[in-house]
Amino acid sequence: MQQAHFYPIGVPGTKWTSKEVQKWRESQIIQRSYQQDVVLKMDQIGDEFERIQYGELEYDLGCYPLFGFKSKSWDEHKPTVLITGGVHGYETSGVQGALLFLKETASQYLAHFNLLVAPCVSPWGYEIINRWNPDAIDPNRSFIKNSPASESALVMKFVQDLGGEIFAHIDLHETTDSDEQEFRPALAARDGKRYIEGSIPDGFYTVGDTENPCADMQAAIIESVQKVTHIAPADPDGTIIGSEVVQHGVINYPLQALGLCAGFSQAKYTTTTEVYPDSTKATPEQCNRAQVAAIIGMLDYLIAL
Repeated sequence: MQQAHFYPIGVPGTKWTSKEVQKWRESQIIQRSYQQDVVLKMDQIGDEFERIQYGELEYDLGCYPLFGFKSKSWDEHKPTVLITGGVHGYETSGVQGALLFLKETASQYLAHFNLLVAPCVSPWGYEIINRWNPDAIDPNRSFIKNSPASESALVMKFVQDLGGEIFAHIDLHETTDSDEQEFRPALAARDGKRYIEGSIPDGFYTVGDTENPCADMQAAIIESVQKVTHIAPADPDGTIIGSEVVQHGVINYPLQALGLCAGFSQAKYTTTTEVYPDSTKATPEQCNRAQVAAIIGMLDYLIAL
């Protein structure tokens, strides 16, 4: 039976004003370190990559430099692959998986691709362990012109300033139990809507683009990831998080219409990964490795084209 819930901030059925946003922001506390967990690990990435500071976020709780990595062997004749992680900062394996790929595996693909990696798009969200930025804005609904989220605007500018086309784009995410425990109730409260409890899939899945699903590539990613961790089964109604399962472990969203990160690059091949870190069947290391396996699955597929 579905149950309605109300969030402790705001008046049920009424959209938040700046007063409620401020109250929500003041309730957030730092729970881990972007500097220790993310920035220091960047020192372990090999000389094949150039580290670029593409911006800085200044918030009440701190100042956050933003970093991207660009392969030094850049060749305009090679296709360019974009990898983004930590658009939702609380989704840990997206950040750590991107760093792990850069450290251990990325150099193996430099003969085939220009690689561009933004490991942690939302460092405030990483430290607070939250989906939103301090203005209660979801960066992954903000990859649009005149974006209201600085996190989204800055990484888009970083990519666009480099010029050239993006051939493929993989955006690394997680679906967590806290989506139902905290973030979806908060979203309903912010927007003055009634929250109805949903379900969380147990396992890995991908989100393709409704307008450009890249079904064969999604299948290659699923095949690669299932060597590392399990794939989410469909719910009894044939859906995952309410969307139709179009093939094993795959659903589709209209990426550009929703302002999602994987849509802004207008790449020919796009996907969003979703790892389930709260599963009893997977460890944090497996989750990080699943993100790496997803990248590898995509790149190997593209090489074989």
